Amino acid sequence: MGDFDTDLWSHPRLLAAVSEGDRGAVFRTYRRLTGASQMKLGELVGLVQPDVSEIERGRRRVTSVEVRQRIVVGLGIPSERLSAAGAEALPVPGLAFAGTAPDEDLLARVTNAVDGSHRVDSATLDWLDRLLAEHRRAEDFIGSRPLVDVMSQQLRTVVNLYADARGPLAERVVRLAAEHAQFLAWMAQDQGQSAAALAWYDRSHEWALEAGDADMAATTLSMKAHMAWSGGRGRRCVRLAEAARWSAPDTSLGVQGMAAQMEARGHALSHAPDDARRLLDEAQDLIGRAAERPEDEPPWMYFYDETWFTLQRGMAAMHLGDWQGATQHIASGLDVLPTGYRRDSAWYRACLAHAHAAAGEAEQALAAAVASAPDASAIGRPHAWNELHTTAAVLLRRGASEGRRLAEVLRTHD
Repeated sequence: MGDFDTDLWSHPRLLAAVSEGDRGAVFRTYRRLTGASQMKLGELVGLVQPDVSEIERGRRRVTSVEVRQRIVVGLGIPSERLSAAGAEALPVPGLAFAGTAPDEDLLARVTNAVDGSHRVDSATLDWLDRLLAEHRRAEDFIGSRPLVDVMSQQLRTVVNLYADARGPLAERVVRLAAEHAQFLAWMAQDQGQSAAALAWYDRSHEWALEAGDADMAATTLSMKAHMAWSGGRGRRCVRLAEAARWSAPDTSLGVQGMAAQMEARGHALSHAPDDARRLLDEAQDLIGRAAERPEDEPPWMYFYDETWFTLQRGMAAMHLGDWQGATQHIASGLDVLPTGYRRDSAWYRACLAHAHAAAGEAEQALAAAVASAPDASAIGRPHAWNELHTTAAVLLRRGASEGRRLAEVLRTHD
């Protein structure tokens, strides 16, 4: 709800609009009570201002499950108000099915030996390691949605091996379970399912500590910092990134670099440019040193290189309002980003469009947005897709005709 009154959703008119499933009335009443403009409301729910206007006037119906979910999340409609009002249950896309969050019995099955007939040996665990690595790289290209069920089942397979594992093999099973849980957390985060992501990160962190895996323990904290950054919580991002460094000091150089750049992004989000730039320089030094000994890095750090870091500098520049620096860094990173990173390409191209729009470069913004739109729609929801809506809002606010043209492009994919 941001700065708005927490009792807003107790207002009878707003509650009635939610109960009747009348999104136009929800929008109108919400704006009347909060003073928000159509453009501001659009930014909250990932729609451009003309779409908000059409919904308010009843000229457009909201039929998309994803748009309905964006309205609930963006406006902060409490779940109890949905239930109390008798509103229709809003399906949550992607991860809203069994297997989203950790099963209650998974922890017990890993941390307590149970009867079982699953045989475990090094060759089996080697195969599962390779399979996880392949799935990580597949997710870069096809997105997370097709892999959630597969990875949930694969984690069950790993957990079932624990009963017959002994000595170093038992520790390795727990370590492998931590890696699977971290990947499931990332996929939940990628689909905007914060509660499930946090649950998986917590589970991964606990298993990593049990297995003595400092790299994974620190990584889960850095990824929690990333979630805080995504939610606009700069201070929390900084604190979690700091924790990733001091709570697991014996991590690889790459893992340290990841934590440093996340701390930098938190400072950038909090408009502390000196701290942000200092930590970005530190992170870049760590990356360079890690590149000299790639064999010392954990397998999930395969993506962390100079290209990826260049893109992160661009993201920090965006938060600092350095739009020219942002476009330069992001464009440079995109030029050398491998084709296998399809989802990341959609995201960073959407960010490039936003940076161009904020810099007053409307034509370049539209070109980047149009290039991003197909993949942003197919595998980049909600993050890249919402960034494109934000870009359209920025262009419209500046009075650029490219804003309406982009709105039309997005409407064809929504």
